[in-house]
Amino acid sequence: MEKGKFAFEDLEVWQKAVEFAEEVIDIAEQTDTKRRHYRLIEQLESASTSVALNIAEGKGRYSKKEFIQFLYISRGSLYETITLLIIFYKKTWISSEQLSVIKERGERIAKMLSSLINYIKKSI
Repeated sequence: MEKGKFAFEDLEVWQKAVEFAEEVIDIAEQTDTKRRHYRLIEQLESASTSVALNIAEGKGRYSKKEFIQFLYISRGSLYETITLLIIFYKKTWISSEQLSVIKERGERIAKMLSSLINYIKKSI
């Protein structure tokens, strides 16, 4: 690990989660509703950033079991984000293309989280 760098920054899943959050925030900023649903948009931003935040927080814990728990929370936040985006799509606030692209990225992150969880479990 290079100087001035946190251990979680080397995790590819964390890097992908940060990119995912950026994309979701971009979508949220472009969302145009007739009755601005600020709470839903804020929840979308919160859930999407929570994916990377929980990976980082878990990596900073002292035990592998705690890290795994935060990875599960991260995966839950990912699923929450996708659910919100499905609702946004059903309300026609985002396009099917936007939903499809972000779901594809989300699926990749979910697989990476599951693989990391399984890897860590084997080393306990």
